Amino acid sequence: MNRIKKTFLALKNKNESALVGFVTAGDPNIETSLNVILAMCHSGLDVLELGIPFSDPTADGPVIQRSSARALQNGITLKAVMDMTANIRKQADLPIILFSYYNPIYVYGAERFYMDAVESGADGLLVVDLPPEASNEMTDLWPGRDLSMIRLVAPTTHRERMAFIEKSGSGFLYLISKTGITGSDGLDLVEIKDNADTLRSVTDLPICVGFGISTTDDVAAVAVLPTVWSSAVPLS
Repeated sequence: MNRIKKTFLALKNKNESALVGFVTAGDPNIETSLNVILAMCHSGLDVLELGIPFSDPTADGPVIQRSSARALQNGITLKAVMDMTANIRKQADLPIILFSYYNPIYVYGAERFYMDAVESGADGLLVVDLPPEASNEMTDLWPGRDLSMIRLVAPTTHRERMAFIEKSGSGFLYLISKTGITGSDGLDLVEIKDNADTLRSVTDLPICVGFGISTTDDVAAVAVLPTVWSSAVPLS
């Protein structure tokens, strides 16, 4: 059983939700970033989302944009993120999800990315700007299926589209809490519940809610929704 399945099964058996924490790798530098990440891992985090710095993070708000810019200015490359992942894996056993835009992976090479990610100990990949219809050019080059493909579901996605997205997803599904960018204020809990209920009707995978989750109150409010298994919180 892989780490993602093991983690969510253990949480389900305890009737608990997962805390999924996002941080941009290498911000502001490798040493500080690694210390922050390990502190997160050893302080109750259930799943780590490790952001690959990108120069044009169009789905992200100003906090994550600035964190990516700082990391890139300090020379953080995708290879450096792989090395950091391997270092984290030596010291923590929680699932590690690499969070990226497609351009860095495309430039790095899809097969090389897969091999290095799996070897480093990553468990999954979330590509924010690569829909299922376009992802075969990447996944068809993967020599295996040991890296879960985490799919995104937007709040505007209709049920039939959810079912289509779910077919090519694994690990868990990431339900975007609201339209807009990461870190934007305000949550419509009724809308989130309705969307989560609809998504639950087409999948047995865990559902994680993110993008608009930024405070402890947000986490507490989303975590008690019956069809949601976790909250994704940006910590950059």
